[in-house]
Amino acid sequence: MTMSGLLSFLEEHLPGKFQINAPMEQYTTFRVGGPADLLVAPETREEVCSLLQEIHHQNVPLTVIGNGSNLLVLDKGVRGCVVKLGRSLKKLAIEGTTIRVEAGVLLSRLASAAAEGGLSGLEFASGIPGSLGGAILMNAGAYGGEIGTLVRTVTVADTQGRCRTLDREEMDFRYRHSVVMETGDIILDATLELTRDDPEAIRQRINDLTQKRVSKQPLNFPSAGSTFKRPPGYFAAALIDQAGLRGYRVGDAQVSEKHTGFVVNRGHATATEILQLMDDVKERVHAMSGVWLEPEVRIIGEK
Repeated sequence: MTMSGLLSFLEEHLPGKFQINAPMEQYTTFRVGGPADLLVAPETREEVCSLLQEIHHQNVPLTVIGNGSNLLVLDKGVRGCVVKLGRSLKKLAIEGTTIRVEAGVLLSRLASAAAEGGLSGLEFASGIPGSLGGAILMNAGAYGGEIGTLVRTVTVADTQGRCRTLDREEMDFRYRHSVVMETGDIILDATLELTRDDPEAIRQRINDLTQKRVSKQPLNFPSAGSTFKRPPGYFAAALIDQAGLRGYRVGDAQVSEKHTGFVVNRGHATATEILQLMDDVKERVHAMSGVWLEPEVRIIGEK
C-alpha cells in the first residue's frame, strides 16, 4: 500500500477535496465512528473515475460511501481511502417521464423534483435521508415502495474506474439487495422511469407520508434508519417489541422508545455499544420467536 503516492496524486489533481484522519462520526447520520486514514470527496464523474484508477494503481484499500445514512463506522475507523459521493455527482435532468440522475443526489431533492414535474413513483423516498447511489445499492424502500422498481438503467464504475451500464434485470433487485452489493462496483448515475400525475396530488401524498414519518419515527436522535431487515412473514419492530426490548440500552445506544425498529444514539454512543445492543436484540428475539434478525445497516471499519 502506497498512501504517499495517492496523497501526491490528490495534492496535484484534487487539492482541497481530501482530508487525512477524517472523523467519520461527522459523515454519518449515526454520529459515531473512528477516523478514516484518508477521505476524498470528488465532485465530478471524471474525478471519481481518475481517483478510482489511482487508488487501484497505488494498491490502497477502498471504501465508498454516500450520504452516510445507512452506515455504522466502527470505533477504530477505516483503513485506506474512503471515497465520499454524497456531496458530489449532483446532476438531475427530466425528459418526459424519465429522470436521469447522478448518484450523489439526495432522495429528498429527487422526490421533490419529480413532484414539481408531475411525475409519480418517488413519494415513498421523500423522507429517506440518503442519496440515490446508496438507495440503489441496497434497493431502499419505505411505505410499500422500492427504488429498484423505478430503475431503467444504472451506470457503474469498477474499482479500476472502468464504466458500464446495467439494465434493471442485470441489477438483480431484491429486498434490500442489488448485484452491486456483490460486485463492489460504484454507482455513478441511473435512469428512472416514472408515471404522470397531478403535481398537487403527488405533493399531498408526500405530505401525508411526512406526517406519518414524523409521528412514528425517532427523528430527534441520530440513527441509521431501520436497523434490521424485515424477516419473511414478520416485522422486525414487532418482534423486538414483543421481546420486551422497547427502550433497551447499552450505554448511550438504545432501542427507540418511539419505534423499536430503530436503534438511536442518545448522545455519546460508541459503535461498540451499538453492536452489543444489536447482538443482544438478535439473541433475545431469536429466543422469543425463533427468528434471526439480519442487520439492514451497513457496517464498515475496524473494532
